[in-house]
Amino acid sequence: MEKYAVSSDGQRIHYKESGSGNTTLIFMHGWLGNTAWWDIQQKYLNSKYNIVQMDLAGHGKSGSSRKEWTSAGYADDIKAVADAVNSNEIILVGHSMSGAYVLEASLKIPRVKALILIDTMKNMEESFTPEQAEEVLSQYKNDFKYTVENILPQFLFADGTPPAVKERVQSEFLQHEPELAINTLRPLYKTDFRPFAKQIQIPVTAINSDASPTHLENNRKYLKTYDYVTMEGVGHYPMLERPDEFNAILDKVIQKLI
Repeated sequence: MEKYAVSSDGQRIHYKESGSGNTTLIFMHGWLGNTAWWDIQQKYLNSKYNIVQMDLAGHGKSGSSRKEWTSAGYADDIKAVADAVNSNEIILVGHSMSGAYVLEASLKIPRVKALILIDTMKNMEESFTPEQAEEVLSQYKNDFKYTVENILPQFLFADGTPPAVKERVQSEFLQHEPELAINTLRPLYKTDFRPFAKQIQIPVTAINSDASPTHLENNRKYLKTYDYVTMEGVGHYPMLERPDEFNAILDKVIQKLI
C-alpha cells in the first residue's frame, strides 16, 4: 500500500507497506535510488515480515523541496516513517549512503532492535576533509552525465555485475536533475557518523561486496556489536545483481537478529 509520512521539515516521505509479522523491516535505498530497488526482497520476505520500502527526501516519490540537506534531515525522514508504522520491533536496512543515516536514525527510534547495512560503512576510520568532499562533488558539478557514465562505474560495478543492472542504475541516475542530485549527496561527505556509531548498543550486521575490503577491527572501534557477511563477485548493488543469493543471506541475518 502506498503511503506518506511527514518529516520534521514538512517534506512528504513516500513509503510502501506490505506483508505481515511481528517484525517490521524498513528498507532504504542508496543515492538516487527508490523503493523499487527492494521489490525482489519484498516478494521474498513479505510472508514472514512486515515490509516497508521508503523513499528518502529528494528521491522517488518523496518531497524534494528541502531547503537544507543534512544527515539529521534524512534521519528524521526515517523516523517519520518508523513512527507511522504500527510495530514494536523494527529493523532498519540501509544500502550505501542510507547505511550512514540509519545509524543516526536508530538513536531517535527506541523501537529499532537491529541495523542491517548493505555494502556501506566498510571502514569507519576513513573520513573526508572538507577539501576532499568538495573535490568529489565537483566532479558531478562539472559534468554530471560524464561522471555517472565514465567515473562512477569503476566504484559501483564488478566484473560480474549484470549489464542490465548497470544500465538500470545509470539510467535512473541520469533521470535526476544534477543540482538536486548533488545536494542530496552532500551530507554523506560532510558528516562524521562515528559519534553516532559509538552510541549504538543494538546489533549491527553488514552484507558487503568483496569488491573492497571490510575492516572489522576499525569498525568495532565505533560499532561495538558490528559483524558482517561477504558476497563474492558482486558490486555495490548485491540485492539487484544476485537477488536470490542476497535474499538467502539477508533472511539468515534477520533470523539471527530477531
